[in-house]
Amino acid sequence: MTPSIYYRTVQIDGLSIFYREAGPKDAPTLLLLHGLPSSSRMYEPLLRRLSSRYHLIAPDYPGFGHSEWPDSKKFTYTFDNIATVIEHFTEVLGLTKYTLYMQDYGGPVGFRLALAHPERVQALIIQDAVAHDTGLGENWNVRRAFWADRATHEESLRTNLLSLATTRTRHVGNDPQLDRYDPDLWTDEFYFLNQPGQADIQTDLFYDYQSNVASYPKWQEWMRKTQPRLLVFWGKYELSFDASEPESFRRDIPTAEVHIVDGGHFALDTAADEIATQVDRFLAASS
Repeated sequence: MTPSIYYRTVQIDGLSIFYREAGPKDAPTLLLLHGLPSSSRMYEPLLRRLSSRYHLIAPDYPGFGHSEWPDSKKFTYTFDNIATVIEHFTEVLGLTKYTLYMQDYGGPVGFRLALAHPERVQALIIQDAVAHDTGLGENWNVRRAFWADRATHEESLRTNLLSLATTRTRHVGNDPQLDRYDPDLWTDEFYFLNQPGQADIQTDLFYDYQSNVASYPKWQEWMRKTQPRLLVFWGKYELSFDASEPESFRRDIPTAEVHIVDGGHFALDTAADEIATQVDRFLAASS
């Protein structure tokens, strides 16, 4: 029998933070950090496949999913602030050792956790997340222009980042087999992005994404210096980031394992079996 998945909330820094939890609490812990515009729901395939052997925790960030969405006038949506909330979340739940699984926005959140508390991090698993400037592809030209001049480029940025077309492309990429994808994946996310206040929240947070780019050299230095165990998954139909990124990680950590999987930016959509098998093998080798 597959262990139950639990859907819980906890108060962190005055905010209601939702999380999914599965697996025995005395098993090795996987802290699963989601991307944009998803939530902990993206990790349901792993919770179902791995919870017989691992303790899996997947929180929703403030402003995402079922966590509280404080008004952007009351909560400053930056990656520093989100990482602080998630750091306090791990402390309230008593997570003192964990493997970080980071996808998309999970990269910036997770690297902040790792540098703040390296003693807690047993390994890194990266799925379509970036820590090198070369990993940002052509569609980041509009986004860089937005960082340089927010007032002029905000409307273009919202179209580029938050439209239905972009939300769909994040899932399917350039995969020719479109019938493998459940359209609820992007229509649900697009519905989420169109809720009151969401456009402002996501635009504010993305304006702060430039702080991640500025931090890339620091994250790279930390990887090169500490050489954590690293497993990288990259969707071969990924269009959000540049295909060079997996090898950039391998330059920082020569022992890194890299797997190009049959999927897009959200590779768990179509490659959950392969990813779960590789994660299980990777974690078992370190236990």
